[in-house]
Amino acid sequence: MPSPLAALSPLDGRYARTVDPLRVYFSEQALIRYRIRIELEWLQALAAERGVRELKPFSPRTLGAFRKLLADFSERDAEHIKAIEAETNHDVKAIEYWLRSKLGSNREAQASLEFIHFACTSEDINNLSYALMLRESRDEVMLPRLDEIIGALRAAAKRHAGAAMLARTHGQPATPTTLGKEMANFAHRLARARERIAAVAVLGKINGAVGNYNAHLAAYPDVDWPRFARRFVERLGLEFNAYTTQIDPHDWMAELLDAYARSNSILLDLDRDLWGYISLGYFSQKVKAGEVGSSTMPHKVNPIDFENSEGNIGIANALLRHLAEKLPVSRWQRDLSDSTAQRNIGTALGHTVLAYASAQRGLAKLQADERRLAADLDANWEVLAEAVQQVMRRHGVADAYDKLKAISRGKRLDRAALAQFIKSLPIPAEAKKRLLALTPARYTGLAAELARRI
Repeated sequence: MPSPLAALSPLDGRYARTVDPLRVYFSEQALIRYRIRIELEWLQALAAERGVRELKPFSPRTLGAFRKLLADFSERDAEHIKAIEAETNHDVKAIEYWLRSKLGSNREAQASLEFIHFACTSEDINNLSYALMLRESRDEVMLPRLDEIIGALRAAAKRHAGAAMLARTHGQPATPTTLGKEMANFAHRLARARERIAAVAVLGKINGAVGNYNAHLAAYPDVDWPRFARRFVERLGLEFNAYTTQIDPHDWMAELLDAYARSNSILLDLDRDLWGYISLGYFSQKVKAGEVGSSTMPHKVNPIDFENSEGNIGIANALLRHLAEKLPVSRWQRDLSDSTAQRNIGTALGHTVLAYASAQRGLAKLQADERRLAADLDANWEVLAEAVQQVMRRHGVADAYDKLKAISRGKRLDRAALAQFIKSLPIPAEAKKRLLALTPARYTGLAAELARRI
């Protein structure tokens, strides 16, 4: 086997360990195993159907042999199937032939060999395989890793709930917030995105060459095939799609991949914001012994984790959005362009997992610099112009906005100058007292409370 150093894709080289959890769902061997699983499930379902009189339900012993065949499926078995495929030039037919050879030694199963892949088109097997791959990888890998990021953000929100911070709108000093509230914003956004991913219904079909049960009825006209197909698909834990051509139209798949991409866009926004806060000095990063930030500048501690996350999101979303647009489009009853495209789903999710891992690693390194936060606030007293203006409006002072604009727009106000302006205002003494006690660090509204609620 080639060294990881010879890998064409970094997912199988530099980043192989990080994306390993996805291999059991999206590798070629995994796809073959899912197909075998569907073929065996279909054979068992046919045997249990009374209307298919030529078959009888399998004994517990034979069902155990089926389970063992799947549990023991190895790389060597996959290579055997690929060798058959090299002759047939058809991947699913190769699996049928392999199953025939494996089950041929089982006396009970011998009578059922002609019912392997009965009435099925390849896409009956493929669509259900991909449905299980995407559902199980979502539940076992993707959502748990996204949950880790959401959890880290919620913890940071609570930890820094009261850490006042100068906000920046259009890159300019603006009404203060807190560091925790900004983390809470992202936790909330990602939690909503996570629910959209989890809520996508995963569909499947098993209705023949063009979706009309033509072959099924030709062989067994008295069986209620739509009912049978629905029960079969639902037993797999999927939602039945009653209306398809040869292929499931992939609409649900597009919804899921688009939901991943939208979640990634939120993570990208987080990556860039945190990169900026590190640049401003609001966050420092924990230093790891022996680590180098620059090959020539020894002082550097670069925000490489957020940069790595950003780069992988770009690759992931390019693939995810292409797939979301391409997969639902097929000429007439079927063309093969979706087949080769679907093989890149694992790559798209692999880069997504890399982005998750990098962001999580970056979050774990962050340390808030309270002194830097305080210094930035103290250098920008003009941000209190908003508060002073609103109090002036409340007490009927004419042209409040323009009066504050005249002394603050494009200018730096210090504490003394602002205090002098407040003292000159025709407003009640109590209102003046409250304004004079206000500082940029105290002008954070409900930010701390909102951050603690997340």
